[in-house]
Amino acid sequence: MAIPRYDEIQFPALKLLSDGKQRKANEFETPLSKEFNLTQEEVNQMYESGNGPVFNDRVKWALSYLSMAGVVTKPKRGTYQINDEGLKLISNPSKFREYIDTKLLSRDLAKIKKTNHITPDLIVTQNENTPAESLYTSFQGIKKSVYRELIDTILSKTPRDFEKLVVELLQKMGYGGEIKDSGLVTQYTNDKGIDGVIKEDILGFGRIYIQAKRYKTDSNIQRDDIQKFVGALAVAQSDKGVFITTSDFTKGAYDYVASLNSTAKIVLINGDKLAEYIYDYNLGLQTEKIIEIKKLDNDFWDLMDDDEK
Repeated sequence: MAIPRYDEIQFPALKLLSDGKQRKANEFETPLSKEFNLTQEEVNQMYESGNGPVFNDRVKWALSYLSMAGVVTKPKRGTYQINDEGLKLISNPSKFREYIDTKLLSRDLAKIKKTNHITPDLIVTQNENTPAESLYTSFQGIKKSVYRELIDTILSKTPRDFEKLVVELLQKMGYGGEIKDSGLVTQYTNDKGIDGVIKEDILGFGRIYIQAKRYKTDSNIQRDDIQKFVGALAVAQSDKGVFITTSDFTKGAYDYVASLNSTAKIVLINGDKLAEYIYDYNLGLQTEKIIEIKKLDNDFWDLMDDDEK
């Protein structure tokens, strides 16, 4: 089954505390993974961003919101214990969701009234995602918006500028290394099917040949175009080629490249991948804002003694 959302974890987590014992956050993962019949692979699944395991993060957020709703207490850092309000909810599970949402919403409305602005907590109570997931989703949405803007901008420029752009991009990606003038845009007319060249070594024995097509997004590159490029590589006595487009390739084009023998190495880069590379390698872009997310340094705080009273 799919990894449960943080709000789906809340009631089972509260039930685990119904014996009145204090539990640390990491003591919930194993019993809750059994409750939801998760495989070890699902328990270990990481966020695409690499920011830790998904299930473990959702368990922690579930506990955090149970605490904010006032149905569990935290006798000491990282430790949870059910209280009287929580015990009442355990005996009346049909009221659980309404009670938690109402308590969190009341808490957030009180904050808004006091500070006159919407808090991140309110956003979460109206969303299935944890704050970390919502932030990551927003970040991905912003990136995709920039990707679209990049392609639109490229399409508004000349084909010659596009050829220069892709050569510069491959250099940014590390091809050509520290070699002076490693990237070359071929002459505009009679280019023999080659738009750019990257020298891989100082003497120029190793070369990567580039074909660049600035096509509208609904005009895909055909198999015939790739075959002509392979022919151009043969004339240049090279087996390394990169075909880059602002649109995409047909299935026939992809299948043809996959069928080439190992002596011919052709890489296809479509518009989506092109925009992603331009973004990742920061070509023609500037940083608008940096958001710094912090978490507790457990090694630092664990050196301090817990108050046992």
